[in-house]
Amino acid sequence: MNQPTPAIVAQSAARRLPRLYLLLICAAYVLPGFWVRSPWKGQDIEALGFMLQMAQPGMGESLSWLKPTLLGSPDSNLALLPYWLGALFVRLSPAGWEDLFARLPFMGMLAATLASTWYAVHALNRHPAAQPVSFAFGGEAKPTDYARAMADGGLLALLACLGLARLSHETSPALSQLCFAALLFFGLASWSRHRIGSAAAVAAGMLGLTLSGAPTVALLLGLGGATVCALGQPNPVQRRMSMLDLGLLALMGLLCITTAGALDLWRWRVVPHTLLELHMLAKLIAWFTWPAWPLALWSLWRWRGQLSQVWRYPHLGLPLWFAAVTVGATWFTGLSDRSLLTALPAIATLAALALPTLKRSLGALIDWFTLLFFSICALTIWVVWLAMQTGSPAAPARNVARLAPEFVSEFSIHAFGLALIATLAWGALVKWRTGDMPAAIWKSMVLPAGGAVLCWLLLTTLWLPLLDYARSYAPLMAKVSQATNGSVCYQYAGISKAQGAALMHHAHARLLPMQSPQEDCPWLLVDQANLSLLSAKVQSLGWVEQATLKRPTDKLETLVIFRPAQPFMTVPADAAR
Repeated sequence: MNQPTPAIVAQSAARRLPRLYLLLICAAYVLPGFWVRSPWKGQDIEALGFMLQMAQPGMGESLSWLKPTLLGSPDSNLALLPYWLGALFVRLSPAGWEDLFARLPFMGMLAATLASTWYAVHALNRHPAAQPVSFAFGGEAKPTDYARAMADGGLLALLACLGLARLSHETSPALSQLCFAALLFFGLASWSRHRIGSAAAVAAGMLGLTLSGAPTVALLLGLGGATVCALGQPNPVQRRMSMLDLGLLALMGLLCITTAGALDLWRWRVVPHTLLELHMLAKLIAWFTWPAWPLALWSLWRWRGQLSQVWRYPHLGLPLWFAAVTVGATWFTGLSDRSLLTALPAIATLAALALPTLKRSLGALIDWFTLLFFSICALTIWVVWLAMQTGSPAAPARNVARLAPEFVSEFSIHAFGLALIATLAWGALVKWRTGDMPAAIWKSMVLPAGGAVLCWLLLTTLWLPLLDYARSYAPLMAKVSQATNGSVCYQYAGISKAQGAALMHHAHARLLPMQSPQEDCPWLLVDQANLSLLSAKVQSLGWVEQATLKRPTDKLETLVIFRPAQPFMTVPADAAR
């Protein structure tokens, strides 16, 4: 460790962020988006469909819970644990509250992600190699205070990432993978300080990732990260002891392999790409991890002297390994943002390492840019909401009417009150930050995190009815119920899992595969995209088209409703006797 650390931090700058602010900003980020909304199109409603199917009484529970199906098809994500948790809470829910109760464990997962990231950054910055420069006459930051201030900065960097907002508020396996990856990250980061608790966190993280559909990633992160931490021990005796700990980690890896094999969770899902498609990955990383990635690159530049022996610096090596594995998984699994989600805690950790190396001018640039950016975003949200309520300004009102036809906005005093409080809090935060604020390591991340939380809260209060109308199946299912006189049983053919889950949730319907018309299930639903392949069979079974219903905000998604070609014969009561 001959290279000097680039971090020069006085004790006065190693102050901690006020705990009340930290808790409030986390609560303002976690709660909105989970409460009082409909399940959205895609994996959100699809995952709820699996949970509803598993929670139904009278099913072969051992089979349905080990191999969950929806519309007769298995889950392509190979995830079990998130569906188990959601189904358990659905069983505990009162009637009509299934979707809210299904989100409760996922709300806890997001909170656990934030907590795990804070403690991981704290533990990594307690390492001797991460400490700032010692001053000749004292006055440098104390290790405990420095680590706490860096952890505050890392958590703020995670909250500021643009890609975290929507995906972290869905009931999908992606959030489960993020949670257990963050838990594994924390366990490895604190392994040398708290062996028992860290071992439990590592075991839970690796097994949770395996049961969430990512067994290969679990093994790579767990065993590779443990090797990095072992090599980063400050003396040979500790390194030998840590290498012995790898045996325990190997047993954890064996448990993951055995579990994945027993539950048939191993699948090769590699999607081939060419080098010409690297720009697509770069674009995804650029917007998804903003604003953490520029700071992460700055950290690598300022700590470049340590990168030649990065295994000796676990505060660099461990997040670099986690970021490399998860970005690689994103590349090899089809450039999915859901795969990149698990990289955010590691990238936020690297971003935090840039904070004690920023020059005053660069920090001021970050402040002014984020102040203008998020203030303009918040103003835009308010203006569009005002247009939805009053019709003025006219241009935003016309755009909403064009993109969401038939949508009728309603005023909510609760949503308005929360949005107004959040906006006033943003003004107070800006005044505090731009005023006579004492020097602190995390000060450059206050406005980015606060602005991201503000915009997310405004979207999930002022715009929530519009988002529900645009992103959920509720309007389409209301049309289906109206066209079928409120039927509670439908036959189906060629519909997606998300559409089937929407019928189960919004219409509270029982679904049967297509067969001949039945008196107790007299309607057939077919996705128009697959109708040409099924029309001959539909007609041969005795069905005739009744109506065609389009999803208001997606003209390409259309359901065709069929009724029996012949009316059912009613047997007279006298004939029955």
